[in-house]
Amino acid sequence: MNTPAPVPDADFDAYAARYDEALHRGVSLSGERKEYFAEARIAWLSRRAGVSARFDTIMDFGCGTGSGLPGLYRQLAPRRLLGVDVSQASLDEARRAHGALPAQFLRPQDGPPAAPVQLVFSNGTFHHISPTERPGVLAYLHASLAPGGTLAIWENNPWNPGTRLVMSRIPFDRDAMPVSAPTLARLVRGAGFTVLHVDYLFIFPAFLKALRGLEPHLTRLPLGAQYLVLARKSGI
Repeated sequence: MNTPAPVPDADFDAYAARYDEALHRGVSLSGERKEYFAEARIAWLSRRAGVSARFDTIMDFGCGTGSGLPGLYRQLAPRRLLGVDVSQASLDEARRAHGALPAQFLRPQDGPPAAPVQLVFSNGTFHHISPTERPGVLAYLHASLAPGGTLAIWENNPWNPGTRLVMSRIPFDRDAMPVSAPTLARLVRGAGFTVLHVDYLFIFPAFLKALRGLEPHLTRLPLGAQYLVLARKSGI
């Protein structure tokens, strides 16, 4: 298997200490803070897959500075968390910020974890991975999962003009390579997974939040700012 290298370490090493500030430049256009989206992603995953309290170990692939780890721990209650990122500076920041959690950290360049995980969660990572390297990264995730394990990839929807605008305001997203949901689902299937669901979420910005109750009924339409590809590794 080729060693996955989603982005050069230096790309995100430079933002490790000010990642949240850079992200807020774009996300603030929605009228929400990043915490709203982080909590909603995990809540939808739990609702869609029925995964609450089922996982011994959860991998956050592309964890960056670890801001998603507390929500995964609080909402899904794993025994152990594994933060994986190519940026050593980001992992160092994650250790400092989230040292109270039962979490370990490693780089994908070092190979799959010693023990397989039951859930791989990834948010906004694949648009930073070059198209030629995406199959190798998915092979790494497949090797990291236990048989029957779950893969949950959230990505930015390139068909949503608001998403494009937000990304243009975030320094580390300006030169990213967005991937559509059909393309990512095809790659996931090609890596040996069974795709269970493809859902689009985050249609309505804050000033239209009164309409958000409609979103669970609109997830098949490619309108949302992000989408979820939920898949399973074969086996028992």
